[in-house]
Amino acid sequence: MTTAPQALPKEETTRVGREESRVFLLVVDQTEELGAAIRYACNRARRTGGRLALLYAYDLEMDFQHFASVGRLMEREARAEAEAIIKRHALDITRESGRVPEIFVRKGKCRDELFKLVKEHPGISILVLGAAPGAKPGPLVEAVTGKYAGKIGIPVTVVPGDLTPTEIDRLA
Repeated sequence: MTTAPQALPKEETTRVGREESRVFLLVVDQTEELGAAIRYACNRARRTGGRLALLYAYDLEMDFQHFASVGRLMEREARAEAEAIIKRHALDITRESGRVPEIFVRKGKCRDELFKLVKEHPGISILVLGAAPGAKPGPLVEAVTGKYAGKIGIPVTVVPGDLTPTEIDRLA
């Protein structure tokens, strides 16, 4: 006589499901404070069983309607640079967190693409941003904690960019 495997208690099942669905979104750029955000998000993902997602948005502000071939070339180059940058960070994150992050490379203004991605990807549950030291934390931090606070629809964690790795590890 065989018996059916016992199910986990409801509380344990819920906790595991919630952790597996937690996705920490990082917006990749070329600022120094990104390193603090990455370290924090990797620690949180590793400790909670979550995953990371990376967004890199590039924007071509020049209008090349009269020179379409130049515009296409510039877009290809911008996209290739974006992919190289995000892949480099993805490799570091994979080593640090033990999991391969989801990667999103988009053409457009960073804030707009961030809001679109959060709407399109309901699994994203937390946005992690690094804040530049000093009076101005950065345009994206200012946007999601100021004028657009409450409109992003997910919690935002802002990691001070001047924290030491030890301080980040203690907090995460």
